[in-house]
Amino acid sequence: MKSLFFAATALGLTMGTAVLAANKADVLSNYATIAEAKYQDSLITAQLLQSAVNKLIANPSAENLQLAKDAWLASRVPYQQTEVYRFGNAIVDEWEGKVNAWPLDEGLIDYVDASYGGPSDENELAALNIVANPSFTLSGKTVDAVKITPQLLADTLHEADGIEANVATGYHAIEFLLWGQDLNGHGIGAGNRPWTDYAKGENCTHDNCDRRGQYLKAATDLLVSDLEWMAAQWADGGAARASVLEDENAGIVTIVTGMGSLSYGEQAGERMRLGVMLNDPEEEHDCFSDNTHNSHYYDGLGVQNVYLGEYVRVNGELVSGPALADLVAAADADLDVEMRTKLATTMMALGRIKTAAESGFAYDQMLERGNAAGEALIMGGVDGLIDQTRSIQRITATLKLDNIDFEGSDSLDNPNAVFH
Repeated sequence: MKSLFFAATALGLTMGTAVLAANKADVLSNYATIAEAKYQDSLITAQLLQSAVNKLIANPSAENLQLAKDAWLASRVPYQQTEVYRFGNAIVDEWEGKVNAWPLDEGLIDYVDASYGGPSDENELAALNIVANPSFTLSGKTVDAVKITPQLLADTLHEADGIEANVATGYHAIEFLLWGQDLNGHGIGAGNRPWTDYAKGENCTHDNCDRRGQYLKAATDLLVSDLEWMAAQWADGGAARASVLEDENAGIVTIVTGMGSLSYGEQAGERMRLGVMLNDPEEEHDCFSDNTHNSHYYDGLGVQNVYLGEYVRVNGELVSGPALADLVAAADADLDVEMRTKLATTMMALGRIKTAAESGFAYDQMLERGNAAGEALIMGGVDGLIDQTRSIQRITATLKLDNIDFEGSDSLDNPNAVFH
């Protein structure tokens, strides 16, 4: 992914340096506290998913499969709000690929439709089907996969052969194992994996139900342990919290970098505009479950709640405190109003996508070539995200935050390159 460089010009502040420095410390402390709360909620909801998965494996049924799906959907709500912490926080960005990497070559994991194809020049493991193969060759060595464990997934299979599409762990591997492929293209419907894929004995469909259960359990257990680790990094004494608090100026740069990079290159570009350009239903973030409308909405909400310094936990508790908004308001009250207004406008646009999808107009339908209504909905979100990034640029200048790199995207910066 290209970097889009936003040069921040130095503008005078309307408040004293000593006051601003004190406020920065409070802002950073609250930023870290909200991060801890978000990752704790992500862990709590992943543990509920873990319980549902264990119940499905022990007692396979249509009802228990649906309960596991519902738990997965609920787990995405707090996690997506953490993505604003990725960019600028090296600890998060280096870790994130374990839990939320996408897109994935799902044939690596389990059976796929014949239309999926087989190994390719880009990825020889694209159709490996670990569930069906207790032994396979990887990088010239035989791998013993008789027992599918978290260690096998994390240490051997994830991004095997250095290929990013070999996603063996995280939310989207679990999503595939719960929903299966979405074979509807731009039509109505998500993946439709039968509960009997986890059934015992002669009721098992598509073979290897016991190993499929092993994989689902291993991936879910690994997700929980990964989230436990990240939540600890933001607690008192954790490395991520300490890194943010160590240098006040660098900490504020981290906040702004996360907001700008997620808004512009990652969400507006790679996750939204690119799909409109390619008209590809596979360019959904949650493509198996048709949950992309929620992923986009909660990504946007994550940017907004970092700026405002507030987050509503899954139990309804409000976590709030000094925020970047306070620093901006003290320096330029009009700019603060502008930023708040643009964030609200973006959330309205993302909310329209969410409402339409929940009313039956799925995101993959919106992506269909020639669907003017769908393109207008998606591009409303894209335009809002781009516009709010312009205000984030102004914030970097107003707060004298020099040399900030925001993530870019060919879909926004060099559209012709997308088709080459």
